[in-house]
Amino acid sequence: MEFESVPGVGAKTAEALRELDDPERALREGDVATLARAPGISEGRAARIARGAIRADHDDPGGFAATPRARTIFQDALGLVQDRTVTDYAASRLETLYPSGVRSRIEEVRQFSERAMAREPDPEVLAALEDVEPLVEPGDVRVRDRCLATSDAERYAEAQQAIPEVSVEVVDDARQLAELARSYATVVALDESFAGVDVEGDVRVDPNALENPESVVPERVLTFFARNRDRVRAAAEVHRVADLEAPCDLDALESALEQLDPDGSVRGDDELDRLATAVDDLDAAVSTAESVANDHLREAIEERDVTIEGTDLLSLVERGAGVDSLLQRELADEYAAAIEQARDHLVDALQLIDTEDMARRAFPDEPAYPVEHEERVVTRLREELTAARDRRATRRKQELADDLAEMRDDADALVDAALEHDVELAVARFTADFECTMPEVTEESGFDIRGGRSPLLDVPFDEVDPVDYAVSGVTVLSGVNSGGKTSTLDLVALVTTLAHMGLPVPAESARVGRIGELHYHAKTQGTLDAGAFEATLREFGDLVREVDGQSPANGAGSDAASADRRVMVLVDELESITEPGASAKIMAGILEALSDSQATAVFVSHLARDIREAAAIDVSIDGIEAIGLADGELRVNRSPVKGKLARSTPELIVEKLADGDGGADGTGFYAALLDKFD
Repeated sequence: MEFESVPGVGAKTAEALRELDDPERALREGDVATLARAPGISEGRAARIARGAIRADHDDPGGFAATPRARTIFQDALGLVQDRTVTDYAASRLETLYPSGVRSRIEEVRQFSERAMAREPDPEVLAALEDVEPLVEPGDVRVRDRCLATSDAERYAEAQQAIPEVSVEVVDDARQLAELARSYATVVALDESFAGVDVEGDVRVDPNALENPESVVPERVLTFFARNRDRVRAAAEVHRVADLEAPCDLDALESALEQLDPDGSVRGDDELDRLATAVDDLDAAVSTAESVANDHLREAIEERDVTIEGTDLLSLVERGAGVDSLLQRELADEYAAAIEQARDHLVDALQLIDTEDMARRAFPDEPAYPVEHEERVVTRLREELTAARDRRATRRKQELADDLAEMRDDADALVDAALEHDVELAVARFTADFECTMPEVTEESGFDIRGGRSPLLDVPFDEVDPVDYAVSGVTVLSGVNSGGKTSTLDLVALVTTLAHMGLPVPAESARVGRIGELHYHAKTQGTLDAGAFEATLREFGDLVREVDGQSPANGAGSDAASADRRVMVLVDELESITEPGASAKIMAGILEALSDSQATAVFVSHLARDIREAAAIDVSIDGIEAIGLADGELRVNRSPVKGKLARSTPELIVEKLADGDGGADGTGFYAALLDKFD
């Protein structure tokens, strides 16, 4: 796939996409989670890129929502589904859905919708989804105790790109390699030519290290899982409560995650904990051991009567001997016991095993008071314990990193599946909340909606009256003020848009003829000035020329290909743009032009009678009938009646007055007025 051919993808974005494992699949399937892993691409941008790629894949020219009001209806429809997502990802993922006139795209999403509608939006699943987020790549991992070494400049560049977490050094010979070994705890030589070189330090030759970065930097895997641990666990919980098929053994994955601290270090290893504690507590344990020995000696001296003959005292003085000699001669057993207690305390306090003999040498046998440790021995003990701790930590890191590296792809799949489940549940919740059904999308023009209810109205959905309405060709929809004409147009536009998005619609049943464009012109506020009026006429002129090109009379035919560019035109009270008389003539002319095409059109107007008189064709008129007035309120049958010119609100009021003015038999003032409406 030529990435730069996708709308919205330039050279820089194309380069970022190439860093993904399978960007072609992600673009083709609208996989926002994968696309968002590319450097510098957010979820929102990933959704826009995916939408562009999908259009290109289906050869979709776009432009379905051809007017501002049609685009608003689309955004409202999309918002109704997005409002039922739990995760931000699912809301972004739904941005890849759009109304299309291309049959293949509609069918593709319909398959997804039918699968989604079967999902059960269980509250426990929704709660588990709250902690699921796309996985993040930690970009701040830096390891300073290791380096890579090579003598090849090209290999040097490859190493910097493959394992950026460590330094890469250029060496020419074994001497330079040995110098590196003195500066780093571990050196990994990438050139096989260094095999067999004998240098001090931890130097290993691994020509395949770049193909297996985790062997050099296990911190890469450990940090990734440490940063994403809660997200992976949440995704695992979603799979459990939703009974989804997991891509891996969830218990094994969670067991591995349990061994990670938030900073990426390994936990749950008793031997590593013992060594780490020994290093941390060494100085305190040595100090306490000294106190144990000195306390024992002090008590022994206080309890002991020591008698020294004069000649002995003189001998000690002459030799320059002090208390040490006195201890050795008089308290040798007590001193030995004190030293043994100090040694035992040090070994026991630090739980020493392999280094026990060294630790015991920290307190010498030669008598001295106060008892003091041998700093040289303690320093060596610290070095041994630190080295043992680091070796154990490195080994455990590598073992755990090896296990988790094998689960990396599974973790990605686990989280992606949980997020996609949220997308499906949003459609399921939308379907349940608005009692939706899958519409029939046909190659015939027009629509037939049964029991349709618009969720766009500012009333609770269960209070919305169902509407039945079917149109084929062009029609004028008449009706009283506040009778529901505009809401009927909104319902038609919403059902048409959702059907072309491949989504369920809020109706008991619906058939929608496939179109390529929806032109919905909302009612303008007030009469337009000359310039705006001319612009509006030009817009309709362009529309008429477009649909005229699809007319069978002009060779467009009625096959599926021509349906890709069929249009639906919905117009709300176009008479508001200018004087009523001129508006009726203009609408009559537009309807005449549209009637010869495959367009479906519904014009809402209070000038239905005038339009019919001005038109050169037999204009179909439907009406939303007011049944009457009750307590000053209109009672309306919300479903338009075919072939019925609905009575206006003034006519209903005059009729009510005429009923109290001698009846509607031509007598009385109001009865005479009522006759004028015939």
